[in-house]
Amino acid sequence: MDYLRLADGVAKAIADGRLRPGDRLPPQRTFARRHRVAVSTAIRAYGELVRRGLVVGEVGRGTFVRAAPPHPGSVLAEDSGRTPVNLELNYPVAEVQSELMARGLAGLARPDVLLEATRPAAADGTPEARAAAARVLARPGWHPDPDRLLFAGNGRQAIAAALSALVRPGGRVGVEELTYPLVKAVAERLGIALAPIATDGSGMLPSALEAAHRRTPLSAVYVQPTLHNPLSLTMPAERRGELAALLRELDIPAVEDTTWAFLAADRPGTPAPLAAYAPERTILVDSLSKRLAPGLTVGFLSVPEAYGEEAARALRSGAWTAGRFNLEAAVRWVEDGTVEAVTAAKRAEAAVRQALVAEHLGSYAIRTDASSYYCWWELPQPWRAETFVAAAAGELGVAVTPGSAFAVGTASAPDAVRVGLASPGRAVLGAALRELAGLAGRGA
Repeated sequence: MDYLRLADGVAKAIADGRLRPGDRLPPQRTFARRHRVAVSTAIRAYGELVRRGLVVGEVGRGTFVRAAPPHPGSVLAEDSGRTPVNLELNYPVAEVQSELMARGLAGLARPDVLLEATRPAAADGTPEARAAAARVLARPGWHPDPDRLLFAGNGRQAIAAALSALVRPGGRVGVEELTYPLVKAVAERLGIALAPIATDGSGMLPSALEAAHRRTPLSAVYVQPTLHNPLSLTMPAERRGELAALLRELDIPAVEDTTWAFLAADRPGTPAPLAAYAPERTILVDSLSKRLAPGLTVGFLSVPEAYGEEAARALRSGAWTAGRFNLEAAVRWVEDGTVEAVTAAKRAEAAVRQALVAEHLGSYAIRTDASSYYCWWELPQPWRAETFVAAAAGELGVAVTPGSAFAVGTASAPDAVRVGLASPGRAVLGAALRELAGLAGRGA
């Protein structure tokens, strides 16, 4: 197909270095004339480049080459002479977690126990797993019904199963205008369209949600009310009540993602989940990935009765159910206190890393939370996000995520970056933040 051939040509120019991160592609009409193709073909070629993650379109500004994902290869080593620091990946690690997790796994090594732990598991797990998950998910003002819990392999699969259960291909899901990038990928795979919903300092705006639904009906809403990724916003109780009332009025179900909410769950004043305000229409999804470790984890779904069978069917058909071994390990980690101890350690570490943000980036426009492992940095002029990301990778060997990764739809991507605080050690993180601040101060 012509559009694929054209897209391949631009992709090769990017790979060869003839087009560099931050370079602007010609307008689509100009591109079409230059290559003697129809404008519709040029539009499809640009769309293919966006799909591949090679370019990003910004309304009113054009289409720009994205920063290539940094990797521990010769390019960064040659340019900076330093070991690359990845502030895109964001998995918090506590010093105590390996020892505690190993203790919980020891009991599974017995041959008789291991045999049982390697049998297949149903979507609703085991009674022991449901009881343990209910303990993990319980928050002030909300306690899930163990009989309404289902299990996925991880949090991402839980999100995919929830959306698949609620939305048919071709349906529309309202999401915050900046949202978790995985949701964008899941929606594309499921044939679901995402509708960006405006937010303010309290989170998703009910008025904007209602307006979007009136224009073209929504099948569901995906929302992160506590420690929103990437903005670290926590929706106040009053807004949650307003949103719940609107969901009932419009007859729309919601998927509530609480993956990062454990960091603020013990903080006085943190509201109960949206599931406590609209329990009959909210599927709450969570996991052990951030609490413990991403490689050996379990995803949770607290599902209202009306959606239970469909959610279980989605888990089975998508091959997203949790492994029995992971369920058995999770039960032991909950019962022996590992989850509680590691969670407490990670909450304390978040405060330490936020102090580094205040020290090195405090003079810039930063949006974050004292309990969060990431911050949203609105870059100073004249920086563009893609150019800053490329400069940070090329000059410093530091990888951060451009705002375009979180932007939904055709809205202009903000000149901002998300800085993940979890993965490197404290000293490395502090040095990386200091150098990023210096780069921002030098200008583009």
